[in-house]
Amino acid sequence: MLIDHRTYRVRPLTLHKQLALFNEFGYPVLKKYVGEPLGIFLPIDGDINSYIHIWVYESYEDRARRRALMDKDPAWHAFLEKSASAGYLVSQESRLMVPSELAQVPWPKLAQLPGAA
Repeated sequence: MLIDHRTYRVRPLTLHKQLALFNEFGYPVLKKYVGEPLGIFLPIDGDINSYIHIWVYESYEDRARRRALMDKDPAWHAFLEKSASAGYLVSQESRLMVPSELAQVPWPKLAQLPGAA
């Protein structure tokens, strides 16, 4: 398994606006190509102008294949354009990790890729 831990930072007072935009336009596309996330989290202290996504892939190659397919989807580009136009995001960080054998968690089901048998 490969874990993609993504942290998004937004301008103050725009967190819920960005999440609404993501929920309407970005999340459906990600679910189509990746599946359900392990989680989407909001902080209750610390950097409160941020949120975290954790996505699970079979491998680095699986992640690359899924993201390449998603990048060809016009709906994904429409979301990216809407997000850029809104101007809520300040930065984004992605950390790829592998799970240790110490923490066993129920992994979410990956999406069946379009055209896959």
